[in-house]
Amino acid sequence: MKKLLAMSFILLLSAGALAGCNTISGAGQDIEQGGEAVQDAAS
Repeated sequence: MKKLLAMSFILLLSAGALAGCNTISGAGQDIEQGGEAVQDAAS
């Protein structure tokens, strides 16, 4: 029973970490596009 609970906990943490990476990646892309727009406006 303890082994099943530990595996479930690890799986849940892994899923949360992967979801967080996708969110951070998307935010980084948005910031990059914003920076490019500022560069274009400055030119």
